[in-house]
Amino acid sequence: MSATGAAGRRVVVLGGSSEIALAIVRELARSAPREVVLVGRDLARLAAAADSLAREGVAAVSTLELDAEDTERHEVAIATAFERLGGADLVLLAVGKLGERGGLPADLHDAVEVLRVNVVGAGSLLLCAARALRDQRGGTIVVLSSVAAERARARNAVYGAAKAGLDALAQALGDALHRDGVRIMVVRPGFVRTRMTAGLAAAPLAVDAAEVARRVVRGLERGADIVWAPAALRWVMALLRALPRPLFRRLPV
Repeated sequence: MSATGAAGRRVVVLGGSSEIALAIVRELARSAPREVVLVGRDLARLAAAADSLAREGVAAVSTLELDAEDTERHEVAIATAFERLGGADLVLLAVGKLGERGGLPADLHDAVEVLRVNVVGAGSLLLCAARALRDQRGGTIVVLSSVAAERARARNAVYGAAKAGLDALAQALGDALHRDGVRIMVVRPGFVRTRMTAGLAAAPLAVDAAEVARRVVRGLERGADIVWAPAALRWVMALLRALPRPLFRRLPV
């Protein structure tokens, strides 16, 4: 079943107000009609996103309230989203919180929330979505990770560690479920110009949400397991992974 063609028309977005996820939906809608359920905690943002997609020609859009930290509701919420669509072909997991940048955070409460949202919350949603797709005998999950997952740096220690946890879980589940017809594709963007990064100095190789979306759709079409956005980050991170720690500590970024 193709996640990009007409067969992949039913899309569930976990983190439904994510600018990257919405850009992916728009890019997908260029090739075939889509029916979409946007799932998230901010009903006002979800409604605005749904209106925007509808105006741009997405066939059918509905919203569903869910907090990523409310893990006890995850299984029921995903079942509800699947039921609305009569099943799902593609799940976009775009839940995330950036939090305070730096090594040891000043606000420990916020740092723990980053871990709860990015690892526990997102991980729970991933597990529930994977189970739902396995039970219906197939489908695709796109997990928005980050280049920060490759090697956590001092300036984003908590965020990098959290994304590394989600990234590892997604890869392992992809290996475990490939014989069940469930495909999991991990997306590792670098710096993306969105609301979440507003006010931060752009890192080298920065992209916008539309560019990430184009790379995601191309990755789905070619059956990729991992997508880098931009592609050059794959080689940059390969070099950074190989650096001895004393040299890695000296990096300005």
